[in-house]
Amino acid sequence: MECCRRATPGTPLLFLAFLLLSSRTARSEEDRDGLWDAWGPWSECSRTCGGGASYSLRRCLSSKSCEGRNIRYRTCSNVDCPPESGDFRAQQCSAHNDVKHHGQFYEWLPVSNDPDNPCSLKCQAKGTALVVELAPKVLDGTRCYTESLDMCISGLCQIVGCDHQLGSTVKEDNCGVCNGDGSTCRLVRGQYKSQLSATKLDDTVVAIPYGSRHIRLVLKGPDHLYLETKTLQGAKGENSLSSTGTFLVDNSSVDFQKFPDKEILRMAGPLTADFIVKICNSGPADSTVQFIFYQPIIHRWRETDFFPCSATCGGGYQLTSAECYDLRSNRVVADQYCHYYPENIKPKPKLQECNLDPCPASDGFKQIMPYDLYHPLPRWEATPWTACSSSCGGGIQSRAVSCVEEDIQGHVTSVEEWKCMYTPKMPIVQPCNIFDCPKWLAQEWSPCTVTCGQGLRYRVVLCIDHRGMHTGGCSPKTKPHIKEECIIPTPCYKPKEKLPVEAKLPWYKQAQELEEGAAVSEEPS
Repeated sequence: MECCRRATPGTPLLFLAFLLLSSRTARSEEDRDGLWDAWGPWSECSRTCGGGASYSLRRCLSSKSCEGRNIRYRTCSNVDCPPESGDFRAQQCSAHNDVKHHGQFYEWLPVSNDPDNPCSLKCQAKGTALVVELAPKVLDGTRCYTESLDMCISGLCQIVGCDHQLGSTVKEDNCGVCNGDGSTCRLVRGQYKSQLSATKLDDTVVAIPYGSRHIRLVLKGPDHLYLETKTLQGAKGENSLSSTGTFLVDNSSVDFQKFPDKEILRMAGPLTADFIVKICNSGPADSTVQFIFYQPIIHRWRETDFFPCSATCGGGYQLTSAECYDLRSNRVVADQYCHYYPENIKPKPKLQECNLDPCPASDGFKQIMPYDLYHPLPRWEATPWTACSSSCGGGIQSRAVSCVEEDIQGHVTSVEEWKCMYTPKMPIVQPCNIFDCPKWLAQEWSPCTVTCGQGLRYRVVLCIDHRGMHTGGCSPKTKPHIKEECIIPTPCYKPKEKLPVEAKLPWYKQAQELEEGAAVSEEPS
């Protein structure tokens, strides 16, 4: 059959050569239409600090124009510049100080935050209202705006995230953490009303600690704000805030606005010192101050390393703990500082086995037993509950709880509490006898002992407990009376020898017997 005829030896070679030639032809046609050459090396950074830009180029290999761009950028030198280096835009303006403008030398100062063209180099002649565009483009890496990481590249403002990546939309949270969740700081807001007098001319409004951000205070009234500062090194300073403007107080920028009836204080932060905002008495009327800021959580729990093993051989255990750490001073402080922040959650201790190698024995052999049998973990042990502080109506009782350790021989000794923190500590106080106390219960009154005139009537009064049982323990002082006078409106026609007439049996006897009562088993105190 034709379809089963064997191919000649040369057929596969011709077919492969045809495929290879077709592939090369198709690839060359693709290269001519739209392929780019590989990207070239990155250029030097436009800045040595403060965030600059670097570029890379590629060549179009097509005979026609290629789709896409032949240049790409990335950020570089994302480290803070030293304080003495000054503002990058200001450096570019000052470079024109030795160049005459309309035949005159000027000292040029930067004009920032131009909403129309933030990437042009506009400068203002010092001491004049003259503003000139000295260059159509600022150098690559210049910030578009003073309070933003966005940078100018090739005359265009490019978005820069807090991760210093071009095109990134990642932002800082209110605590200043890039792409953070806001868990490292807490919002503080409040209001202060002045309580000044002739003998008390100033008072503290609020203390704003080091590292706080987004501070805003508004004073309404005749009084004035002023600042006291204290750096971490202990240096103190003051600022009276006498006029509107932006000031540098201990390397923190302070924006102050003064109006006839109010004052507004803003600080973006993070503060480089502890700020104490005070109010100075300036008028007879009271003033109010509203404030809001984000305070860093400067004390946080830090997990410790594992403590030494509880045994040198034969199997032991070791635990971690948690310590309160001061982020400012880099030292461990008392736990109470971390409890101050409700956002702080103390980590639970971790437990692991250690030194599992068998201990040497006199006969050279020792049986290895399960860990929890021959070396039990430390445990909480409690004393019996004390007697309840009240026999009824709710009381409390307590007990002592301690961490104990049992050795191989069964001897129990007290140890440090951190060894038991891998399990919750048992409660040391609990409520008791929360049932109601016994109370008096009065029955209905008996009929009057006479049919006319004035007589007596009786009732049974019982002491009843919370279960409804007749018991003792009711206070005699609060017992309702068991007899009282009664008057029958029917007139009497025969004179009485004695009024009122005492009750005869069976009423008096029954009331007396019930009042005495039988002995009860539980006698409340």
